[in-house]
Amino acid sequence: MASIIRASVVQSCTSRFNLSETLDKFENLTRLAKERDGTQLVVFPEAFIGGYPKWSTFSCVVGDRQPQGRDEFLKYHTAAIEIPSPAIHRIEEVSKATGVFVVMGVIERDGGTLYCTAIFVDPVEGLVAKHRKLLPTASERLIWGQGDGSTLPVVGKKFESCVQKAHTVHTKISAAICWENYVPLLRTYYYSLGTQIYCAPTVDSRDTWQSSMQHIALEGRCFVLSACQFATEKDYPLDHAVADPNNRNPDNIMINGGSVIISPLGKVLAGPTRQPEEILTADLDLDDVVRGKFDLDAVGHYARPDVFQLKANIPLH
Repeated sequence: MASIIRASVVQSCTSRFNLSETLDKFENLTRLAKERDGTQLVVFPEAFIGGYPKWSTFSCVVGDRQPQGRDEFLKYHTAAIEIPSPAIHRIEEVSKATGVFVVMGVIERDGGTLYCTAIFVDPVEGLVAKHRKLLPTASERLIWGQGDGSTLPVVGKKFESCVQKAHTVHTKISAAICWENYVPLLRTYYYSLGTQIYCAPTVDSRDTWQSSMQHIALEGRCFVLSACQFATEKDYPLDHAVADPNNRNPDNIMINGGSVIISPLGKVLAGPTRQPEEILTADLDLDDVVRGKFDLDAVGHYARPDVFQLKANIPLH
């Protein structure tokens, strides 16, 4: 039996922090991935809905916050979405209409606090899970709250094989956002739950990110799907902060992409790409996960539970 599904990562960006425009972009790109490539699973970047405020300072220094920074936070808070909300319903409708399972980075608004969140949307069941970034990185801590152990899902999903009709492929999907991928115990927790498709929505466009993604694929013996934003100054509001205020140019790069799909043995299946907007697609043979664990299972025969143990503080539901 051919346990193969077709998956895509989308390299794109938020449209000027405009929710309506960004949801339209999401729908168009998802439909394109389905109609052109026949994708069954699509991953969008970190903060695709709500936006990543690259170069923003929110007028903060240690020991002081200015009124204009509070006004900027108000705008950013307004651009975020609640879960559930009409925006989530729109994403569910697109998922249902296309038959595509969606993993997407959003900025979630919950009361007065914002979270960097990944949502999992099933074409039949709708929103099935969310994951809040456990620890925002550096200045992100000014604007995002911390997630906790209550949103660390590994979602089970059944797909029809893309090469053998009527054959059901069982898989498990997780998401770690940007520099969460540098938290070894989070990765180990996901491995312990059997993740096979490890999604990594990000805005880290450095060349070194590729090494991290290959390492995780090899360590976890899982497929890694990393979707990164590619954004230029014209993709942000006109008054948004930029790297060099004296050299504003609509085509100046803000976030430089680097989306990629990697196999459980570290082979690059698609990408990395530096194109402004692109969909990368690859066929994932889920049996390769087991083939890879023949000689390395980080939470099985290659673990030493007599020496090391992982304790996860996960709330009971």
